[in-house]
Amino acid sequence: MFTRLPRLVPPAGRRPWWAARLLDVCLWLALSLPFTAAFDDDLGARAWRALIGIPLLGAAVAVRRTWPLAALAVPLGLALATSRDLFTVEYTAALAVLAYLAGVRAERARAALWLFAGVAAVSLPLCVVLTRNMWPWFSAVLTLLFNVVLPWLLGRYRRQYAALVRTGWQLAERMEHEQQVVADRTRLRERARIAGDMHDSLGHELALLTLRAGALEVDPRLAPDQRAAVGELRAAAGAAAEHLRDIIGVLRTDDRTEPSRLPADDSVEALVERARASGLDVSLRRAGVPEGDVAAMPVMGGRAVYRVVQEGLTNAAKHAPGAPVDVRLDGDGRRLDVTVTNAAPPPGTAPAPAPVSGGNGLVGLDERVRLAGGELRAGPTPAGGFEVAARLPTTGRAPVRGPGDTSRWSLSQRELASARERVRRRLVQTVTVPAALFTGLLLVMGVFALISPSWSVLDRGTYERLRIGEDRAAVEARLPFFSVDVPPDGTPAPPPGHTCRYYGYRAYTDDVAYQLCFADGRLASKDVVHRRDRPSAR
Repeated sequence: MFTRLPRLVPPAGRRPWWAARLLDVCLWLALSLPFTAAFDDDLGARAWRALIGIPLLGAAVAVRRTWPLAALAVPLGLALATSRDLFTVEYTAALAVLAYLAGVRAERARAALWLFAGVAAVSLPLCVVLTRNMWPWFSAVLTLLFNVVLPWLLGRYRRQYAALVRTGWQLAERMEHEQQVVADRTRLRERARIAGDMHDSLGHELALLTLRAGALEVDPRLAPDQRAAVGELRAAAGAAAEHLRDIIGVLRTDDRTEPSRLPADDSVEALVERARASGLDVSLRRAGVPEGDVAAMPVMGGRAVYRVVQEGLTNAAKHAPGAPVDVRLDGDGRRLDVTVTNAAPPPGTAPAPAPVSGGNGLVGLDERVRLAGGELRAGPTPAGGFEVAARLPTTGRAPVRGPGDTSRWSLSQRELASARERVRRRLVQTVTVPAALFTGLLLVMGVFALISPSWSVLDRGTYERLRIGEDRAAVEARLPFFSVDVPPDGTPAPPPGHTCRYYGYRAYTDDVAYQLCFADGRLASKDVVHRRDRPSAR
């Protein structure tokens, strides 16, 4: 017969609360270590950054499970406030780790994409206005791409892989349950066979016994007391037959006919109207199927059409509340296609992820459609919804295919294939999205490198009219908006307390540049600096 598989044990569940807290503390300490290894000599600024950053990182680690994107936003904001190009020794590790954890924890990707786009958009005016240069923004986008987006995509891939593993365990549990169900059905079939044997043999013998006893009861050759005894014998045989029917009824409980779910006076139109009256956004469309044609179909086919629509509406109301549902009836006189399609649930209304369903409704519906000579298919749509569709004959009776004559995948195979496809798609996105963004950014940087030198050239006449001691705002009003990103090679560092900007001497020339240094809000010096030459005062 059937051998029961050993009980499957899924992977271990959640950690104890104290282990999770200990892990948070260790993660916080690890992310705080870079504050002790900053590569600058400004101890005061480093102390202030540590005093502000370490507690905020601790808060981010504490809320990373409940609000993963909020936890990621903390080091993003701190890194942007520390450096315009987002690359800082203190927050590089925190950005990568919290981005990965956000990818693992966050269910939907849209909010994270908005966060990344917002950081890129906010850093653009900060870099352009404060530094008058686009290259810091390019550096910020590159840092965002490789230090945040890529770890986040890896986390998304890890989440999908874990979902695939969970689906595999759930399907294994279902297979174990289905094996037990098959064994139970085999036992029930054996009981039904025994009941049939009893009915065919004992029932026949009891019927003959009753018949002979009745003949003897009216035989005039017997004395009255003998006829009375024979009458008692006939009554006992009849009672035994009644008891036999009761026993057969118990043994054949599983063979009782299921009452029809289709009332005699019901129709697809009435079913759709009731669903619409209950608040479901459902529409009914016909193509080549006049009203009333469903009722004219064979009884099994008409009931199958009704059940397909009923099952599709039930699934939509249960798994996609608020989503519009489309019921279509298409026919050509020989067949009828009935399709129930629901769109993806609106954002915020989708139910929480549930274990893999048993699929009993679709299994029973497939059997009903099969017995009516039709075929059923059900599965997700490319747009994120779900579709239940059947094709049924409208005239006569089509050959009934066997339960194993279908080329459709089983429900378990479809769910496992869908999970595998999601993991494969996430892996492709993890590789292609950063590559595509990086390629696009390189193209923009190349175009900017070609045209930006002409935007940072300072007119010689304007340079000659600048006077030492002028107010910085008045000087900047006459300068080009963009400055040169780096001075010529060999240019000495600015004096302490001075901030210097460099402007092009001629377009597409990097061996000479104008140097303007500011201190205390005024123009402190102006020079023309050459490659590997000391600046000469003018």
